[in-house]
Amino acid sequence: MTSTDSLMNSVLGLILGGGVGTRLFPLTQLRAKPAVPLGGKYRLVDIPISNCINSGIRKICVLTQFNSVSLHRHIAQTYKFDRFSGGFVQILAAEQTPESTDWYQGTADAVRKQTLEIWATRTDDVLVLSGDHLYRMDFRPFVALHRAKTADVTIAVLPVSGTDARRFGILKMDQEGRITTFAEKPQTEEELKDLVSLPGSETPYLASMGIYLFTEPFLQWILKETTEPDFGKHIIPAAIQSGRIFAYRFQGYWEDIGTVETFFQANLALTDPDPAFDLYDPANPIYTRARFLPGSRVNYCQLVRVLLADGCRLERAIVTESVIGLRSIIKPGAQLRQVVMMGADYFETAETLQENRHRRRPDIGVGENSVIERAILDKNARIGRDVHIKAHTPADDVDAENYVIRDGIVVIPKDAIIPDGTII
Repeated sequence: MTSTDSLMNSVLGLILGGGVGTRLFPLTQLRAKPAVPLGGKYRLVDIPISNCINSGIRKICVLTQFNSVSLHRHIAQTYKFDRFSGGFVQILAAEQTPESTDWYQGTADAVRKQTLEIWATRTDDVLVLSGDHLYRMDFRPFVALHRAKTADVTIAVLPVSGTDARRFGILKMDQEGRITTFAEKPQTEEELKDLVSLPGSETPYLASMGIYLFTEPFLQWILKETTEPDFGKHIIPAAIQSGRIFAYRFQGYWEDIGTVETFFQANLALTDPDPAFDLYDPANPIYTRARFLPGSRVNYCQLVRVLLADGCRLERAIVTESVIGLRSIIKPGAQLRQVVMMGADYFETAETLQENRHRRRPDIGVGENSVIERAILDKNARIGRDVHIKAHTPADDVDAENYVIRDGIVVIPKDAIIPDGTII
């Protein structure tokens, strides 16, 4: 074992995955936010797990609570280490115990309720991660800085402008890199002027990325010292007052997938010729479940800036700037522009297709001559023929029986049926 392997073997990756995810509704209606499909074939939770694996972290726990069945299934089917590595990806689900009968009340409360399991991993440091961020990070220099500074906590930070600073928790660091001040989403120029960490820069403020590296003893101690439920709002400000807290500056791409708009734009950005988040990095792959699907079949189509997953069948269609997920079916004459199509969980059999005719129900996928623009089609959605889904203005939020509109984007929920000739 190399010194780097030994360094990372004593780090526990702790991924928070229990939130309700109301801002991503209806994508979170039937699943936890970290289980939301991404990029045609992945899940959001694959991002932090892959970052851990690529950084040599082999001990990983995922804290879950809300709508967690599909998330549990995905993790169980995907992440299996050999018995000699000592690695694991373990689910820590909310549960009733003699000490507590409550659900997780927040990010810190979720970790507080699992302190015995964390202690049992016998690791020196705990890396707390979110299950809904899109980024690629090598955690090894992060851990090295943390230990070189003999820090109690090290926080990953992203340099941002004054305009962006209003959306984040902002940390101020001194010349040594030690964090001295924290402000949650400062709004006024008066607040911002005292939070500059990088004077003279176009991005002088340091935004918290929600990535925290604690020494295990300090984490246990501070969670006992306070009963407050949230890391960003409560634990980090308290830690700054009582411990050695340092900043680790990150310069790469990072996106919080918190809303329908950010989810939609992050997916479409994957179709760029030179995307900021590159799925094709051979040294740092994004892992997910192997599905053993055939290659996609594309007949007489026009595709421009399309990310196409496995097992799809497209016939005489026009698709532009779109993500087409696993097992997607797009029938002749269909036109899609700026569409995130998540695909299907299964192929329909001949018998099922015959039943669809009998029930006058569209097949899974997009039917003949349908035109869809600026939309998200969740898994197993049935879009009939001659359906027209158009772009809307951001003010047009709508909750209908079989679709919703958020930020001007039409979202067709999982398993929804849009009959022939529908106009949205």
